[in-house]
Amino acid sequence: MDYQQAIDFLFPLHRFGIKPGLERIEALLDVLGHPERKLGTIVHVAGTNGKGTVASCVASIFSTSGRKTGLFTSPHLVDFTERIRIDGQQIGQARVAEYCTKLQPAVETGATFFETTTAMAFAFFADEGVDAAVIETGMGGRLDATNVVQPEIVIIPSIGMDHTEWLGGSLREIAAEKAAIIKRCSRVFTAVPEAGEAFAPIREAAEAVGAELHQVEREAECLVEEVCPGALALRISLDGGESRQFRAALTGSFHAPNVCLAVMAARSEGISWEHIDDGLARLGASGYRARLERIADKPVVMLDVSHNPEGMQKTAQSILELRNCFRFLYVIIGVAADKDAAGIVHHIAPIADEIVAVDLPVERSLQAEVLERLCVEAGAQYVSSRHSAAEALEFLDQRVEPEDMILVTGSFYLSGEVAAMERFRSPGASAGAI
Repeated sequence: MDYQQAIDFLFPLHRFGIKPGLERIEALLDVLGHPERKLGTIVHVAGTNGKGTVASCVASIFSTSGRKTGLFTSPHLVDFTERIRIDGQQIGQARVAEYCTKLQPAVETGATFFETTTAMAFAFFADEGVDAAVIETGMGGRLDATNVVQPEIVIIPSIGMDHTEWLGGSLREIAAEKAAIIKRCSRVFTAVPEAGEAFAPIREAAEAVGAELHQVEREAECLVEEVCPGALALRISLDGGESRQFRAALTGSFHAPNVCLAVMAARSEGISWEHIDDGLARLGASGYRARLERIADKPVVMLDVSHNPEGMQKTAQSILELRNCFRFLYVIIGVAADKDAAGIVHHIAPIADEIVAVDLPVERSLQAEVLERLCVEAGAQYVSSRHSAAEALEFLDQRVEPEDMILVTGSFYLSGEVAAMERFRSPGASAGAI
């Protein structure tokens, strides 16, 4: 099959939905000769918010240090190949077609989209002979398709109330599910507060298998020195040692614990401070996208993928830190129907000068008119709705001034729709492929 046939084969697998369990991924990996055993140093990342940022930071640092590093994240923004990268380069379309052809007979017995994608990523990394693989879980941990690896490093940046129908109705239950990726002899790094109810299950999981446990607040000091759109200046010291300054290609001080986790993990692997500095500065080369990403100027347009209340609270905090950089804040927001829309808009509505609610380009979108009403109830003064991001941008084009900001937020689907628009593509930009 060719790439388009592969995509036509892959995406209908969404019909199987979420099916927790490891038996199907193990069957797929058996067909491929168990590539999960040939991934070099494995960094496994789970959590509610921040896991994509941490994974990208670690991958960028490892790559800069000279290690051939695979990075598996989800979802993608524009093209499927964004999910699977080595040293920032996306998997080639021909390779996607190759792996889909190999997997097709096994997949047709009922494997899900994420399971198939996971198997493909592991095969690609193994075939390319990576020195390290940074792997982001899909949803949980214990029964997540990625939980077939034996990681040297486990990172859990945060635990929040999300996917409660699958992971449990309390922070403790959710933390226990995610902490199940901890394996014997792993080094575990977390920013989950020791005083909260989510920390105990992580500690218990580490103790049960004799894994080292490192907690950011206990072992690191981090001072935010400057916050700009697309740049975060930090000063970090570990275990009371000399503080060092870093400039990460990130927006928002809330990323500080995520950067600390990446630095701690990298130092545990013996990576130099100079390579850490370079890796954080070159984060964009890892494929990191749409976490308050600046894609246009005059007016500034920023893409954000916050899709739960905790994430949106941090987005709002970051926007307030940048408030003196723009005149008015216009927000284009779309939310999936299975998300806590009221909790999400509660954080962004009060700080927006005007909001345009939109439908997402997927079937499970919350209707824009419903989202508009929730924004009004959350205290927004000026709200309207449109059927698409394109319509919302056309509407705002007549209203915004060069000194304003447009924030696109609420969903990966929405950010992906906007990122794919011709007006926001960089001339000649290419991520390359393998």
